[in-house]
Amino acid sequence: MTQPSPPRHAVVIGGSLSGLLAAAVLAEYTTVTVIDADPLPEGPAPRRGLPQARHTHLLWSGGARAIERILPGITDDWTAAGAIRRSLPTDLVTKTAQGWIPRVGEKQFNISCSRDLLDSVIRARVTGLKGISTLQRSRVRALEGTAARVTGVLVDTPEEEGRLLTADLVIDASGRGSRARTWLQALGVTGIRQAEVDSGLVYATRIFEAPAGAHEMGFPIVNVQSDPRVPVPGRTATIVPIENGQWQATLSGTRGGQPTGDPDRFIPFAKDIRDPIVGELLEGKKPLTDVAVTQGTANRRIYFEKAELPDGFIAVGDSVATFNPLYGQGMTVAAQGLLALRALIRQKGLAHPGFGREAQRAIAPLVSTAWELATSQDILYPGATGMKPRAGTGALNAYVNRLMTGATTDEALTAALFKVLTMSSAPTHWLQPSVVWHVLRASDRGALTAPPLTAAERAVAGLGPAGPAAAVATNQVETTAPAAPAAPVGTDPADPVGPADPVGQVR
Repeated sequence: MTQPSPPRHAVVIGGSLSGLLAAAVLAEYTTVTVIDADPLPEGPAPRRGLPQARHTHLLWSGGARAIERILPGITDDWTAAGAIRRSLPTDLVTKTAQGWIPRVGEKQFNISCSRDLLDSVIRARVTGLKGISTLQRSRVRALEGTAARVTGVLVDTPEEEGRLLTADLVIDASGRGSRARTWLQALGVTGIRQAEVDSGLVYATRIFEAPAGAHEMGFPIVNVQSDPRVPVPGRTATIVPIENGQWQATLSGTRGGQPTGDPDRFIPFAKDIRDPIVGELLEGKKPLTDVAVTQGTANRRIYFEKAELPDGFIAVGDSVATFNPLYGQGMTVAAQGLLALRALIRQKGLAHPGFGREAQRAIAPLVSTAWELATSQDILYPGATGMKPRAGTGALNAYVNRLMTGATTDEALTAALFKVLTMSSAPTHWLQPSVVWHVLRASDRGALTAPPLTAAERAVAGLGPAGPAAAVATNQVETTAPAAPAAPVGTDPADPVGPADPVGQVR
């Protein structure tokens, strides 16, 4: 029997994070052309097609490990460029719906920097790989092929409209604005379902100059979350220290409580939420930018895995699902999905009949995990639209609420919380017997009642001395034993995809 020949050329639509990572995965097996509507900057600079880059982006440890597996050494490249690797929850002051989380030793980590810096480091690595070329300032007009097989794309380039670019495989990584459903329908593909949950979230970001000494001391991320259990609009405020001695401050509000672009209302908004600490920290700090506002933040999912897709086509990243950006899931889901794609390539080969459909099914469980976490919270806010919680969700939410309450006082539950929130483990981790035992004993007795900033951090930020409750909270940080050395990125035992890259494996 004649074996199908391996692909000779692949096209990736979109040159952002998911598109670049897809190109890196494919470059081991075929030549790749990355098509993007914008010019790709040489360094960390804004891109017109990525307006959300102005806002806070946190790459969780689950995503960082996945990208490290695709581009070994990338974490060192990020930190060399100015990004900050932060221990969680050690370097985090956060008030969840259930209360302040204690700053105990490292359980997970994140990468903190501007999205422009994060992408620029990946872009430099990927565009330098053999076999990868870019087609910039170019827009895909349509897919070429039939309902059975995609054979290329029609592209409008600066030199030519309707140019046919043939390909054995087309990957759509064009993001939230993807036109993949329209393109596939034009080929005769039907039955591609879409779901949406929209809390009406608007978020606003402004960059401030960090106070002297804050960067050198490793000033923590500070975050006040909303409480979806209370029937009022959910409002949040966050400060993320990033490169160049800057603080990136992001506010958000769901329908009925959204922030605006008015600079005079930025700090008052941050003070007028469940705790005023973010507004107090920003008071008197020098703003370096105007206020950037973004709407259109609905959770949206396209169920490609349930449709009869043609061979030669795969959708990845935000083209498959977009999430409320406050949860920071998008980049991690994209990276883990591409790791699952690589595992399938190694297992079956790109030329395997039906490969695209199998790849879509391999990506789907990772998307489902993030989708359930995001939408189960967002649908609770007043005025939220979309699918309602499934039967039994109330009991599950009650269990998670108890777990998160326990995480304010029990280090074992703090660790369990961050394993899942950083997408280093699936939510099923919360149902392990050892975790259930701690949940059954959960209590908020002895929980922190003030932001756990240390005396030194308060002084650098220009805040007055802490009151008695805050003093207890900060003492917890200052007397915590040093965290154990972090395992090398990509070898952490909580890595969702093990050394053999089993398809879609999540522990």
